[in-house]
Amino acid sequence: MWPRAIVAPHVWDSSEPGYPAASRYVRTFWTAALGPGAVADLLRLATAAARGRSLRRPLGLSRLCQAGLAREIDGRVEVRTTIPPVSGPLLRTLHPAVRRMHDENRWLDEMDPPSAA
Repeated sequence: MWPRAIVAPHVWDSSEPGYPAASRYVRTFWTAALGPGAVADLLRLATAAARGRSLRRPLGLSRLCQAGLAREIDGRVEVRTTIPPVSGPLLRTLHPAVRRMHDENRWLDEMDPPSAA
């Protein structure tokens, strides 16, 4: 078995509104959509990017790239630190009770409001 490569993630600057990577919204709805491992990788990447640190290539990086939360361009890893709301096909994969909570905005009073990036 080969050790995973070291990556030095960078912040993916985006003007899209969204939630901080460590927000309860991300931990609730993105975890339901992608799984806890992928969201843990997202948080590690976002923290490393913000601090200018390197880390081992996350196992969930390809899943994050598919979801549009990270990207690789010519070997450079970029990660969003402002996370957009779950939408489209991923939203339809949520458990019905979680999707209903999301759709009815019942979480707005309980969670962090979206920030304008």
